[in-house]
Amino acid sequence: MSDGVTEQLKRFVFTSKTILRGEIQEEKLEIIIPELLQASYSFYTWPSAPVLAWFLWENRQELVGKRVLEVGSGTALPGILAAKCGAIVTLSDSITLPKSLIHIQRSCTLNNLKVNENIRLIGITWGLFLHNFENLGPIDLILGSDCFYEPSVFEDIIVTVSYIFDTNPGAKFLCTYQERSSDWTIESLLVKWGLKCQVHSIENLGASAGLDIHKLIGDHNIQLIEIFR
Repeated sequence: MSDGVTEQLKRFVFTSKTILRGEIQEEKLEIIIPELLQASYSFYTWPSAPVLAWFLWENRQELVGKRVLEVGSGTALPGILAAKCGAIVTLSDSITLPKSLIHIQRSCTLNNLKVNENIRLIGITWGLFLHNFENLGPIDLILGSDCFYEPSVFEDIIVTVSYIFDTNPGAKFLCTYQERSSDWTIESLLVKWGLKCQVHSIENLGASAGLDIHKLIGDHNIQLIEIFR
């Protein structure tokens, strides 16, 4: 319960099966995410987040030891999964939304991750470069789920990513977003800021674990893209 708003816990289970020496080996990871009913969008896990989390899970071997920053974390499902898979993770949300930052900390606590010990948490507002950027340290991978929901902030997001790329030229930005209008595009902004983009197919995402991606995303059109310099 927070400010009279009911909290519900949502469980996300990630599994995989491999055959090793003739035997089936199964891996399983469960993440608990708190959501606040009738609250603002940052307290709810939108469909883009599980899609990104499943992509990370299927590529978890590549996460070990990687320095990961999740922007606009919200309920922080992808970032928490990355931390559970061996990445060195910093979670972030707008510095102007202290309740969102507190909620991220709640997500970490429920998954046995201690802030400033197992995982970091900082305030980052897109397009606003404060002193906390100096404390980010090296970054290999930026994560974002459904950051591109409001066209007025598209360039602020791209500028923030570009700024991080300036000091981390080998980094990439992996993000999922829900297509809400065919008129909304970031293509011209990528050109303006000298960035490139690659689209990843999600059609067979989770299929080896028996996941039906269409049941996961419903009737939403979710895209998974990788942005780099």
